Amino acid sequence: MEKATSRRALAAVGVTVLLWASAFVAIRAAAKDFSPGALALGRLLAGSAALGAVCLVRREGWPPRAAWPAVAGSGVLWFGIYMVALNWGEREVDAGTAALVINIGPVLIALLSGWLLKEGFPRRLLVGLAVSFVGAVVVGLSVSGGGHASILGVLLCVLAAVSYSAAVVWQKGGLRHASALQVATFGCAVGAVACLPFAWQLVVEVGRAPLPAVLNVLYLGLFPTALAFTTWGYALARTTAGKMGATTYVVPALVVLMSWATLHEVPGWLTLFGGALCLAGVAVSRTRGRRTADAAPSEPAVAAADRSITT
Repeated sequence: MEKATSRRALAAVGVTVLLWASAFVAIRAAAKDFSPGALALGRLLAGSAALGAVCLVRREGWPPRAAWPAVAGSGVLWFGIYMVALNWGEREVDAGTAALVINIGPVLIALLSGWLLKEGFPRRLLVGLAVSFVGAVVVGLSVSGGGHASILGVLLCVLAAVSYSAAVVWQKGGLRHASALQVATFGCAVGAVACLPFAWQLVVEVGRAPLPAVLNVLYLGLFPTALAFTTWGYALARTTAGKMGATTYVVPALVVLMSWATLHEVPGWLTLFGGALCLAGVAVSRTRGRRTADAAPSEPAVAAADRSITT
């Protein structure tokens, strides 16, 4: 039973990082026609509609009251602030600076979860984080366009990294009381409400955007948001927040490969080397010591998260 649960969680992580990597390609294409706030709101509205429909079919209902602080907090921080800040920040800084700043997120997650969630600081996790962080920076520097960076852009990337890190740690607590589907659905809805000030921009930009750009926004809402955040929550309920954060370092390596395949951006040897470092660091962080296995989630947490995947 434990092995089957572990395999399902690993599969959920795989779906998440694959879809989040694809989001960078879709965002790059949609950003030509949508401003940061409008893009975030369009993505969240599409995601909320899809997740809400699934919740109705499955009769999930509202999250328990005990889960709402985490749902609301992670919704504002991750679905709201993070998405807008990242979309905006990456317009103001080059790829190298963005990689350096944004990828402090998993390190912050490990530190916050070790302190607040009492997950500790396993040596393999810290070593893996260090290796992957170097790899992410190498990838960013290797694809850097011209080295420009504004103070505003750096601050926005810092805000995105801090928001995302705090949201993951907060979300971990909510998954003790609600299913992954509930946390994703209502967190996405909270994020959409937080982004409503950009509603008029979205209306105007949808009216003049070409069809492929609009389809990119819908894709971002349905897959990297609705599906990926649900599978993320499912996996997060079954492992430590620190290890889940480290797993996101697979994303830069996948983005390199996807850009190569879909945008015909041939990566250089330095980019490939950085991607390999990202993968190696994740592999190290996911291995176990003698018995320094993941802290086992409580039975209620596992049962609640299971409801989002199995009937």
